[in-house]
Amino acid sequence: MPHRIRIQTLTQWADGAPWRWELQHSLDTHAFIWITRGQGVCTIEGRRRGVGVHNAFALPAKSLFSFDLGKQVFGLITLIPAGSPILMPDESQHLRIRDAQPQAELTAILDALQREQNSTRAFADEAMQAHAHLLTVWLRRAMIMQDALPQKPNAAENLLRAFSALIERDYQSGKPMADYARALGVTPTHLTRCCRQCCGLTAADMLTQRTVHAARELLESSSDPIQNIASRLGFNSAAYFSRFILQNTGQTPSGLRKSKSRKPVLVD
Repeated sequence: MPHRIRIQTLTQWADGAPWRWELQHSLDTHAFIWITRGQGVCTIEGRRRGVGVHNAFALPAKSLFSFDLGKQVFGLITLIPAGSPILMPDESQHLRIRDAQPQAELTAILDALQREQNSTRAFADEAMQAHAHLLTVWLRRAMIMQDALPQKPNAAENLLRAFSALIERDYQSGKPMADYARALGVTPTHLTRCCRQCCGLTAADMLTQRTVHAARELLESSSDPIQNIASRLGFNSAAYFSRFILQNTGQTPSGLRKSKSRKPVLVD
């Protein structure tokens, strides 16, 4: 349930659909991600970073992010409701945990969360709350113990963080990328240059990915009419929305919906 703490493998979270983590998007909950196998890259609030074994990520709710992970990656994601008493950082964190002791401590906390989630014992929700509190204590200690202080973001990174926040706020408005650049006080060319520098995407790519992710989520997880979804995402017509989806996914909206309904359930 969305108002409860949940813990899943990354495969379970993505529901067998890599686009769920590969496209720029955000979550309504806070997220803690722990990678224990494999490597890849991620883009968090416009900044591209490498992902490796024993990497931990704390993502506040509504933070724009994506992960490009290889097939061999294994990890867990813990979802914590926004507004809960469990303290999470106000800004996204990427921690590389090199020492065995904090690795073991985190594994024990996550194992306990999984056991309680899978149990039918009384007060399991309260137990999960307690373990989630321990998780955030572990996180704050790990932030303090990082080998080096994070580098102060440069002007391009600050611009991308602001752009990411605007995308998350306004992507349903249908506004073109140039309007975002204008709101940030820069030219579309400068904004795109900074996006390429920080994350390898254009500014238009970032906006498009966020819209595609939202569209796929609505198409595959709801029975809302396609015309209503188009309107919710700022499209003036269902026909234009259909062309947009076809161009960016290779399938029509109805085709995506049918493909999801035919997909077999995957067991992780």
